[in-house]
Amino acid sequence: MSYWRKPLDTEGLKIPWGNVQVLKERCKGCGFCVEYCPRQVLEVSEEFNSKGYHPPYVKDSDDCVSCGLCEMLCPEFAIYRVEEEREVRAL
Repeated sequence: MSYWRKPLDTEGLKIPWGNVQVLKERCKGCGFCVEYCPRQVLEVSEEFNSKGYHPPYVKDSDDCVSCGLCEMLCPEFAIYRVEEEREVRAL
């Protein structure tokens, strides 16, 4: 997105980013995390866990904005995120 002028508050602005971790053996393959991820960071894998389910994998971790939806929706607590802070890229 391009602006006609540079916003005044971008100097100290930090955007939360996340590093999503999936505990594959805990997953039951419901797909809630994949379905409701607003940035499509997760995708169902082709591999099986020991229960016979397809756990999700992180397709592109750079797109994660650490919203926490995957963590909240997982009924088995198989997903957690680690927040990172990065500087805002030039607008």
